Amino acid sequence: MSAMSHCIDYDWLLSRAKTSRDGLVRTDEFDDLLRLLLDHRADAGEQTEWLAYAVASGCMGGNHLYQDMGLPDRQALSDLLNRHFTALFVKNAGNMKWKKFFYKQLCDRADVKACSAPSCQVCVDFDACFGPEDDSGLATLAQLENLGQYRVVDTEL
Repeated sequence: MSAMSHCIDYDWLLSRAKTSRDGLVRTDEFDDLLRLLLDHRADAGEQTEWLAYAVASGCMGGNHLYQDMGLPDRQALSDLLNRHFTALFVKNAGNMKWKKFFYKQLCDRADVKACSAPSCQVCVDFDACFGPEDDSGLATLAQLENLGQYRVVDTEL
C-alpha cells in the first residue's frame, strides 16, 4: 500500500461530496452509488461513511474518478478503495475503470444488461472500460509505441 493512502484529508473529501461539478446533485444515481459503497464498506466508522459520500459525489463529475476526487492518481484511489471498501475493490478483479465498474455493479444489482457483448473481453468498448486513465499525450504515445503502432524518433531542428 502506498504512503498516500495514509495521508488522506477526509474533511476536504467530504466537502467535495456536497455537489457535483455542475452544482447539481443527481439524487437517484448518487443514492444508488452511496448505497453500493455503504453495503461494501470495510467498517462502520465515520471516516468510511464520509468516504462513501465523497466517492459517490466524485462519480457525478466528468473526469476520471481519482481526478474528480482531487487524488493524485488512480493508485491512490485504488488504495483508498482497498482500505475502506475492500469487498468492492476485490470484485474489480479485471481492473475496470472505477466509475464504469461502479455503474456496472448498479446495473448488475438491478438486473439490467448494460452491454450486448457476451463478455467484457469481446466487447468493442473494452478499451474505454479497461484502458489506462493517464490522460497525458506522452503516455498515449508510449502505449502506441509498445504496441508497435507508433515509433518515437529523435529529431533535431
